[in-house]
Amino acid sequence: MQTLIIALHGVGSRGADLASLGELWQQTLPQARFVAPDGPARCGAGFEWFNLAGITPQNRPERVVAARAALDTCIADLCAQASVQPGRDRLVVTGFSQGAIMALDLLARNALPLAAVVAFSGRLASPAPLQPARHSPLLLVHGQADPVIPWQESQAAARQLAEAGAQVSTWFEPGLGHGLSLTGAQQAADFIGQQLN
Repeated sequence: MQTLIIALHGVGSRGADLASLGELWQQTLPQARFVAPDGPARCGAGFEWFNLAGITPQNRPERVVAARAALDTCIADLCAQASVQPGRDRLVVTGFSQGAIMALDLLARNALPLAAVVAFSGRLASPAPLQPARHSPLLLVHGQADPVIPWQESQAAARQLAEAGAQVSTWFEPGLGHGLSLTGAQQAADFIGQQLN
């Protein structure tokens, strides 16, 4: 049985920006392969999973739905390259910011058998109905000083997904802005390790 961790970057970033996260997790999760693809569309010097121009709370779910096909194709390609079959093998999806929105959408629509999902500094933007797999545990990590996506968005996501039947854990870090901390990354590594073991 193989383990593949797919990490989804934030808007305007690129997969390579998450390489240090993969290096850190390799210490705790040596059996796992870590990959971080680029989003499908250019955005400045980086990429994005969906366009933010003119985005509102009302139209954000439409953007997420429109982004699903490209993400699903990306994940299918990465699994094929790694000879990983979700369900037979263990697939973990994690994301930061916009990547977290897409990772949560994968869980919320039960798109794939997932061994675990970790969402850093994100929000739930998936349209109803929420249909998370009960056997795909979720960890939400968020800084409580985040000026970009308030940490209460992860708090709300935790409540909504738990009500829909997901297994949800949270880690809220005082003083942390819109970013990844070593503490949060280690919490995530420990969480993933628990699910894999």
